[in-house]
Amino acid sequence: MSAPTRRRRWLTLCAITATAGLVAIPASAAPGPHSGSPFGARTLARLAAERQQSVGTMSPKVKEDDGDDGNEADEIAEGADQYAEARTSPGIVAPGAYGAAWTSLSKLPRTGGSWRNITDLPYDSDDARYRDIDSNSSGGSGRVTGRMAAMAADDDGYVYAGSAGGGVWRSRSGGGHWQPISDRLPAQSTGALALDGGGRLWLGTGEATTNADAYLGSGVYLLSDPHHGTFSTRSRVGGDELESTTIHELRFGGGKVWAATSEGVWSHSTKKLSGAWKLEYAPNPDYLPGGPKADDPDAAYKNITNDIAIDPKNPSKVVLAVGWRSGDDYNGFYTKESKGAWTRISSGFGDLPTDADDVGSVTFARSADGSRYYAIDQSPEQLNTNPDSGLEGIYVSKSGSPSGPWTKIADYQGLAADGSALTSPGYMPGVQAWYNQFLTVDPADPEHVYAGLEEVYESKDGGTSWSAVGPYWNFGFSCWSIDPAKQTGDCNPTTHSDQHGVAIGSYHGKSFVYVGNDGGVYKRPVDGTQDSSGHATDWTSLNDGTIDTLQYYSVGIGKDLAHGGVSVTGGLQDNGQSILRSNDKVMGSNFGGDGGDTLTDPANGCNIAEEYVYLSIQVTQNCAVNGGSWITDASKATSYNVAPADNATSEARFIAPLAADAKNSSTWIAGGRHIWVQTHGYAIRSGDEWKSVYDLGAGRTATAVAASGGKVYAAWCGPCNNQGFARGISVGNADGTGWHDIALPATGANGTVPNRYLSGFAIDPKNADHVFLTVNGFSRQWTEGPGAGVGHVFESTNGGATWKDISKNFPDVPADSAVVTPNGGLAVATDLGVVYRAPGRTSWQRVGSLPAVAVLQLKLSPDGSTLYAATHGRGIYTIKVRDCD
Repeated sequence: MSAPTRRRRWLTLCAITATAGLVAIPASAAPGPHSGSPFGARTLARLAAERQQSVGTMSPKVKEDDGDDGNEADEIAEGADQYAEARTSPGIVAPGAYGAAWTSLSKLPRTGGSWRNITDLPYDSDDARYRDIDSNSSGGSGRVTGRMAAMAADDDGYVYAGSAGGGVWRSRSGGGHWQPISDRLPAQSTGALALDGGGRLWLGTGEATTNADAYLGSGVYLLSDPHHGTFSTRSRVGGDELESTTIHELRFGGGKVWAATSEGVWSHSTKKLSGAWKLEYAPNPDYLPGGPKADDPDAAYKNITNDIAIDPKNPSKVVLAVGWRSGDDYNGFYTKESKGAWTRISSGFGDLPTDADDVGSVTFARSADGSRYYAIDQSPEQLNTNPDSGLEGIYVSKSGSPSGPWTKIADYQGLAADGSALTSPGYMPGVQAWYNQFLTVDPADPEHVYAGLEEVYESKDGGTSWSAVGPYWNFGFSCWSIDPAKQTGDCNPTTHSDQHGVAIGSYHGKSFVYVGNDGGVYKRPVDGTQDSSGHATDWTSLNDGTIDTLQYYSVGIGKDLAHGGVSVTGGLQDNGQSILRSNDKVMGSNFGGDGGDTLTDPANGCNIAEEYVYLSIQVTQNCAVNGGSWITDASKATSYNVAPADNATSEARFIAPLAADAKNSSTWIAGGRHIWVQTHGYAIRSGDEWKSVYDLGAGRTATAVAASGGKVYAAWCGPCNNQGFARGISVGNADGTGWHDIALPATGANGTVPNRYLSGFAIDPKNADHVFLTVNGFSRQWTEGPGAGVGHVFESTNGGATWKDISKNFPDVPADSAVVTPNGGLAVATDLGVVYRAPGRTSWQRVGSLPAVAVLQLKLSPDGSTLYAATHGRGIYTIKVRDCD
């Protein structure tokens, strides 16, 4: 066998490995080598292991074995402590938690100084400087930003993009030259955007893709003058009925706006904006907030609704698409009978299925003339049993009525044959149909349809034939070459993968389709051109650097020895690792896939270690710059795979902790089931150089690690989901001596460490026994799980033996990481910004005025003068430490 290709895909596995509601993925899901695959044996094995880790987001409940191979329960434990679990375990979070936290944070006194965004410039995923085998450069996606969940556009050149965690953005020039228009809202997570017939812009907050890093919203907002105005809290429609929900779609009909939410279907007058929302239908109302089963572990996914189809000829005829993606008895399509009761449709739908096992996440679209309705349906049965795809199909109702009859016009096999890049067993179109969906119809042609799954598809004949106009990547095609000189003029630019939002609008009289995906916003002419493979030749990236919604997990800073100043790197959701050197006008991407934790040598910013997922760690000592050889041979690459053994056994969390000793940058700590140490720094070349210094135990996995002067702190959870959740702290030395578990009271009472997710350590650089601990989730005011306790920041002066709650006026909001500043202050990253406690003080202040965006990691510059904040939705910000006091 030739040397394995190490190129990694864009597929968003963090979207699969989320909080709960397990998805059955049999062992047969493992993709195997084939002639069309751009991956070698190592990556294929990695993908197989990741598919085995697939879990859902909303509930810890394991779906009962329905007679398949019985391996669903095997998919629970080691990968379960994911992004959303950190915020929910050990119980269900009550509605209003984030709203109350934002109010509390807003009332804190503010420090001086202002944050500066340093990533508000173009980010080129195809940067030829970093066309090494572990990057995704040459994939064809071009300039990217963070995930876009929804799109809207009009015929005056105005385009609106709603991001997963960075708010809503407006372009006045048909795309590009963006400006944020929702920064004053308490929720920056977008679920839906819609323009009504009067040109008003409606925003439904709370991303509804049920993925790992989505956030709940604060309701629906209306912008009456979207060309010039900005959203404010005063523009919220109705009361607080939709607070702490996710909103999948907003639809209009009969003088009402309808909202498909995670808590049922609601409606409100489009004329009178005051007054409460009306609950139209909830399949399981006992599980709604205030109901007798509201605290049930399954409550969060018992009333999920996906879309609403309204008959344009008779707005009283409405069809609801209802159901959790992994399946439940209530899944199905519902309509109102003459007596006003909602009932599930059981027959007469044609090809569109009515069985609960075949109805999951659904998206509707109708033609402007009312002659056609279209639908995409994701099947729980397919998701749970078919390793290739979860797509049931794409359908059309040629009567123009959502009541049908419906005819199937596409399935995953047919789409795979129409120019798709996803033709591997286990990775075919619709493999993430529960996460990737959009659908729209050309206003000028009822048979011209755009559909989004992992890729973008187009049909010009009502679904008789399809083209993959936005393929997943270019790697697998014959036109592709890693050599930039050979690539030009062969493969055309494509979109980023994983499609979520779509809109059609006009600019200077020409119509364009705008798509939003995990890489931002792209456009092409509605009637664009295609090559012989059916791939579009005219995609344009609109991620020009004025829109920064990059979702960072981490940040690293080191001196830029070649240009002066510093080099800044960071790991990103589905956008690899960015690298920004001091003379750059455009950021590059030197590692691909999902970028997790990051280590950067403070003394040399080209010494970098980057985690992909599950402790799959790559290291480079030249910034992963390609020297011009343009090879695909891993043995000649400029980066090296140095993953410890927990990566191969998947005994680490999706974004696993990685840290360097604060006193010795050549000593690294990595955490999975084991605590791993290696002492070769950036000169490491093999995963065999890691040594396990402590076994946390079966079912446990590290959530945070830190070290100073050889003393190591490790936090863990296991089980990590909210049923049976447990946490702990282990302490020892990097040489393997002195390891032991700290005794933490299980109840988390009386000022002790709560039984919640332990997210980070900050060690006093002057004394390794003086350490701070950050705690994620919400206190028992909002979480009634066992031992939820109170507090978010704790201090120990005796090496972790005992802890004191120092939260005081700290907002009740998930805390993600902390850093001790050179003057002895303490800065803490939270899900809604950064707070600071000055030396000698006991109370907390808000640092600057970031929007309501999650800050996942804080780091100091090499000289300690500047604080860097990695936000999960608005890029990387900096502020001078002196300004915090």
